[in-house]
This record gives sequence, C-alpha cells and structure tokens, in this order.
Amino acid sequence: MALAPDQRIVSADDHMDIHVLPPDLYQQRLPEELRERGPRVVETDDGPFWEIDGQRVSPSGRKQAGYIRAEAHGFRPGAAETRLEDMDRDGVHTHVIYSPTTTQMRIEEPILRAACQRAYNDWAAEFNAADPNRLVCLADIPSHDPGEARDEILRAAKMGHRGAIIHQFHGEQPIFEDVWHPFWDAVEETRLPISIHLGPGMHSLKPQLGSWRMPAFVAVIPMQLDEVLSGMVFSGILEKRPNVKLVLGEAGLGWIPYVVERLDHELVKYWDTIEDHRLEMKPSEIFARQIFVTYEDEKIGVELIPHIGVDNVMWASDYPHGDSTWPESRKAIEESPIASLGDEAMRKIIADNCARLYGIE
Repeated sequence: MALAPDQRIVSADDHMDIHVLPPDLYQQRLPEELRERGPRVVETDDGPFWEIDGQRVSPSGRKQAGYIRAEAHGFRPGAAETRLEDMDRDGVHTHVIYSPTTTQMRIEEPILRAACQRAYNDWAAEFNAADPNRLVCLADIPSHDPGEARDEILRAAKMGHRGAIIHQFHGEQPIFEDVWHPFWDAVEETRLPISIHLGPGMHSLKPQLGSWRMPAFVAVIPMQLDEVLSGMVFSGILEKRPNVKLVLGEAGLGWIPYVVERLDHELVKYWDTIEDHRLEMKPSEIFARQIFVTYEDEKIGVELIPHIGVDNVMWASDYPHGDSTWPESRKAIEESPIASLGDEAMRKIIADNCARLYGIE
C-alpha cells in the first residue's frame, strides 16, 4: 500500500549517539571540578576518541565500526540542520531522540553521570529549538536518587522539554518502589511522558561484535522491559496518577499481549492475598490508558496490534542505528503488514499517537 505523499510520519524512537556530539559539549557545560573526569575528546593513533574518566568509549566524529550504519549513507545526526536534511531525505517529519547515556555512555559514578545528564539536557534544549515540532530530544533524568530525579524533571519541564528518559536500574531501589513516589508526583504535575529504553536487564548473554553473541543479545533484549512494565502497573503508581504516560522505548510488540494478559490473570489469582496495594483497575485497562510501546520493523508484532491497542503503539525508525529503516522508512512502512489494520489505525501508529503524546503540531 502506497502512502499518500502528504502523509506525515513521526518516529518515536531515534538516537543521538556520542560519536556525533560536539566534542566540547561536556567540557563547556560540566562544573569545573568534574571536567577532568567528564567526557572529552582526545587525539589517539586511531583518530579522535571520546574518553570518560580515563576510559576510551567511542570514536568522535565518525561511526563506531559494526554499530552505526555505513558512512556511505551519510548519517549526520549531530547538528540540527543536517539531521533535518536527513529526515527530509527519509520522508520523516519528526524524530523523538534518546540520549547517548541511554545506550552508550556507561558512566558508573552517580555524581559524574548526573552532571553529564544535566549538561546534555541543557544542550538538547538548544538543539530542539532549531525546530521544536521536528526535533524532540528527550531530557535525560538522573536516576540514582529520587530527589535529584524530581528536581531535574521539574527543571526539564521549565526548559521546554516535551518528554524525558529515566533509567530503571541506576538507583538502589527500582523506580516503582515507594521511595520514588515524589518523582512520579512531579511527573503527574508536569505531564511529561517518561520513557524507559531497552538496555539493562540481561544476565547471561553479553553483546560482542563479531560474535554470535551479538545477534543473540539483540534478539531478546526488548523483553527485559517486562519487569518494569509489571512493577509500574502493580505498584499502583500509574493507577493513582492518570496523567503519567509511560513509554517503553524499542520494546517491540510481539511479547506485549502475552504479558498484559498475564498481568490481568495474576491479579485475579492473587487478589485475596494482596495486603499493600490492590488495584481497582485491571492491568490491561491501565495499559490502555497510560502505556505506549515503540517498534521498528516487525511482521507478527504488527498483526498483534489489535490485541495491544492501536492507540498505544508508535512506529520508530531507530535512526541512525544499524537496523534503522533510514533512508527508506516510507518504503519500509508500505511493505509492512500495517496496511491490513486500516487507514485510521496506520495513521495513528506512524504519526498521530506520537504527535499527540509529545504535543507535536
């Protein structure tokens, strides 16, 4: 099915990878006492590299072998003007953009990591300002401490950010435990959608470029979001705060109907034994009201969308990663089974749901 030439496409999950960031971003914006340890670009025999706390992380200004798609494609996501040109080439109106600390910059020390996240948020707000309806860099929330998370989500809202990312495993307690309630109260107040991106949660499989371990790892990592989905639903955080919208980034689709059905089933089975928070809504009702999932290029998952909810699913191009649909996103959509869901459902999934969630005009 051919898309109408004027059909707007909004991608719900794209990335700003470290290799394209301005080399002086953190050195200019970090507190002076942290600049020596913070991310910086150093010259090496292999060319310029990002270094964090003395450890080499990623090339600067060029692709990381085996991770970003071929340079011949011309990926240039680090400057607003050239990224917009790439979006035009792909026929995509808007990118919702996840930060490099989500997927690449594994900064273990909480104080340094939080400072880097705040520095990125300042820069990202300026990046978005180049075209606020097309560039939606999500604010990256310090997640080791609920108080700092609350402060930063309020600051992000004041800066004009349209959404934010939180990391489910950075703190001593998961984000659905009671200590996080003040943060979720602030999210309810600001109404910024909160994203949790795939990444952590694996135990036995480790990614290794050039090995069978890489595809094995990538194949199952979306399903590691099952715990945070279950915890956020059963804890009552979402039920008590109807304005909180939760996005499971790069979650995929196929596993979602099974898990949501399990949530409903187990609520009934354990109803009489629950003594702390007993849901008044079915988990599937909470999901329908407040939870969104993003996917890229699936077939069986698309066929299951009626079991997930057409209002809860958002297509993504995953620009500029190796499995991105760029620069043929429109063709990828046309060749997917999504047309079988009907025109209205397709428009919601490839544009309207995401535009409504983030206030994109």
